[in-house]
Amino acid sequence: MRNRQWRCPVIASAALAALLLIPARSLAHSDGLDGPVVRAARQALATKNVNIVLPWVQKQDETEIRKAFDGTLTVRALNPAAWELADGYLIQTLVRVHRAGEGAPYSGLKPAGRDLGRAIPAADKAVESGSLKAAQERLTHAVQHGLEQRFKVLQERKAHAGQNVEAGREYVRAYVEFLHFVERVHQATESSAPEHAPAQHEHE
Repeated sequence: MRNRQWRCPVIASAALAALLLIPARSLAHSDGLDGPVVRAARQALATKNVNIVLPWVQKQDETEIRKAFDGTLTVRALNPAAWELADGYLIQTLVRVHRAGEGAPYSGLKPAGRDLGRAIPAADKAVESGSLKAAQERLTHAVQHGLEQRFKVLQERKAHAGQNVEAGREYVRAYVEFLHFVERVHQATESSAPEHAPAQHEHE
């Protein structure tokens, strides 16, 4: 189980895809004040360029975002004292609509600096730096650790499975968990690209 082949980029890529098959903290990343959606909104307001935020919403939601953006710029021009309020309205509207497009609920903006675990910061670092190294190392470690731990439990329970019915059930539970973990990663290696990926070029 300590085979070094787990250190290859292929496994890291598979692990990344596997994480997309289960609920992840990435869904919560978009509603943070230090998240990518809010950063895009602030940049759009600073440059008065709505096209910066439109890629973060579905095409059918563009009209709502354009109206909110134009309204915010109008308030900014008429009453500088109300900038913060106007900006807050646009940001909340954008995040709410973006999350609706992901099929995620919106419960308000979350504070900056939240604990997003290790995977999301590693992914962000990869995007910013243009290097997959940090993300590959994090995901490779996660997959290897998850596989080894489940296999260890499986072997321990297998050794006692014949003692009684309850011990047999414990073995079956460990067996099913191990198979499901392997299956999720394997399915991820054969999964297609996200359906909405090509749409990201519509606003370029």
